[in-house]
Amino acid sequence: MNQNDNEEKEIKILLIDLENCPNQIGQLQNDLTQYTQVIICYAKTEVKIPLEWLTPLSKTVVENKLKIYKMTQVGKNSADFGICFFAGMLMQQFQKAANFTIISNDKDLNHVVNLLISQGCHAKRVGIKKKESPTTTKKPIKVSPIKSYCIHLSAHPKSRPSKKETLLNSIQNCFKQDKLIVTDNILKLLITKKALSIVENKVIYHNKMIDILAGIQ
Repeated sequence: MNQNDNEEKEIKILLIDLENCPNQIGQLQNDLTQYTQVIICYAKTEVKIPLEWLTPLSKTVVENKLKIYKMTQVGKNSADFGICFFAGMLMQQFQKAANFTIISNDKDLNHVVNLLISQGCHAKRVGIKKKESPTTTKKPIKVSPIKSYCIHLSAHPKSRPSKKETLLNSIQNCFKQDKLIVTDNILKLLITKKALSIVENKVIYHNKMIDILAGIQ
């Protein structure tokens, strides 16, 4: 094929950076129908292909339509350098007839794209977006004030208020961020639920019921 033939017929070339786009291998058969030549560069990424692909893929390899290159030295940018090398080689071979698509998430390869364009070729880089697993927003579980304060009592068995006044202060401090909670009401509920009792201003704690209300038992 001479230079004039190259200029008359567009040569669509696909360069795949398999190192950071390993899932692109799943599109390989489709890519081979859309591009004149497909070149895959990788360093250490291992991919698996279905057995039924072996015969059609081997045919494209024999026809020089598919080329797979493993970099001889494994490094951070090994596959990128392979992409750069083969892009330059094919640009020299096909010149302005070459239309390059580079599959890579590495934005540094935009420099290669710009250089190809500066030589009169069509070129672009296509990044592959990773599929994000759907996340469900969990609503915060609301804990009742009684349970919350019983948890507090269970966690501090040796520093519990001994008198009614100090108990009210303790409850108020625990819920000072929530202005809707009335301290006296919490105390009444604690007595009603038999978590504690008050005899002559002295607080008597009922540990078993406190643990039950705290969800420990």
